[in-house]
Amino acid sequence: MPRPRVFVARQLPQIALDLLAAECDLDVWPDRLPPSAEELRKRVAGCTGLISILTDKVDAALLDAAPTLKVVSNFAVGVNNVDLAACTARKIPVGNTPGVLTDATADIAVTLLLAAARRLGESSTDAKEGRWITWEPTGWLGCDLVGRTVGIVGMGRIGFATARRLHHGWGMKVLYTARTPKPEAEEQLKAERLELNELLDRSDFVSVHADLNPSTKGMFGAEQFARMKRTAVFVNTARGPHVDQSALAQALRTGQIFAAGLDVTDPEPLPPTHELFGLPNCVIAPHIASATTDTRNAMARLCAGNLLAGVRGERLPHCVNSEVYGG
Repeated sequence: MPRPRVFVARQLPQIALDLLAAECDLDVWPDRLPPSAEELRKRVAGCTGLISILTDKVDAALLDAAPTLKVVSNFAVGVNNVDLAACTARKIPVGNTPGVLTDATADIAVTLLLAAARRLGESSTDAKEGRWITWEPTGWLGCDLVGRTVGIVGMGRIGFATARRLHHGWGMKVLYTARTPKPEAEEQLKAERLELNELLDRSDFVSVHADLNPSTKGMFGAEQFARMKRTAVFVNTARGPHVDQSALAQALRTGQIFAAGLDVTDPEPLPPTHELFGLPNCVIAPHIASATTDTRNAMARLCAGNLLAGVRGERLPHCVNSEVYGG
């Protein structure tokens, strides 16, 4: 019996490749940059399985080019790059890698908050470029954290983990937005659920953890930044399209808010000439929230497990369109 053919759209941690190679014939894309849409369609034609990355657009055109495809396994929690309706219509289950990124992403949210609040990027650059000439009583003054208020936009697993670190570590008051109340956050963190505008009015730090969907795309624009305190720090580790980056740049440039820390941008990568890179009060990381060895290996195991289940005709352990199974 022929082994299933699988296209892997990027070099994954070796643990995933070893698991897949035991049962499948692999075609692994070797470059750092993703394959073009045309190349992706060409590589997936005749395959039983596809492992995709957030930068790979899995749409109807791709699926039409791969009539033998039985499963798509996305190496991410989010599946904004996948046309779920098109996959479901073709009875193709789509897998993701939930749960294992929570702590690593919360750590990066707190790291960016600290770096932005304490002007770490700006002061480090000044030191390297010779502008550190002595210890100055008023040099590089930042924001205190102890006893301040953090607003969590989207109290899911990552939002909760971030809030827990800030509440227990620095005694922060926790405010949050969510579609439904979060009793665990309210009981353990004494968190208060608010509408977004009131959260922005009251928060010293705003950390975004919302899903990306039509209602949250562009949710942070000029109006929202104008509501925030002039001493506020804005952090986004969720998705770049949540933010109108021109409005954010204006708010940072004019001192409407104090600083920002971003792990996600729109587009990715952000061009080096983008105005946000020129602002000393904006810290930008290249989407590294899940970039720890343990986390990426855990993602790799989940991703490989989804793919192997799909090519065997079994139910995916982590399926985002479970309606393909009926019932």
